[in-house]
Amino acid sequence: MTVKSAVSFIDEHHAFARAAVERGEFASVSAVVAAGIQRLRDEDAERTAMLGAMADEIRRRAETPDEEFVEHDPGDFERILDRVLAARGEDGSL
Repeated sequence: MTVKSAVSFIDEHHAFARAAVERGEFASVSAVVAAGIQRLRDEDAERTAMLGAMADEIRRRAETPDEEFVEHDPGDFERILDRVLAARGEDGSL
């Protein structure tokens, strides 16, 4: 279904959209606007998925028993990486 809406642009935005149409990138200014809205929807979906994954990881870590935590000093990435790789049976070469 298509819905007609009146939309106002600042001159710069309208010029950008018209130029995209003139270059043949879009069939109309409406198509430019639709593409912009779709991009926002895609970015929103990606952000939602990332935040969900982060929340899942935070929950997983919060449920990790204290004895499984690896204590470390700031900037001590190499030692932590070596310990993790050793536990996995990997050689640690980067």
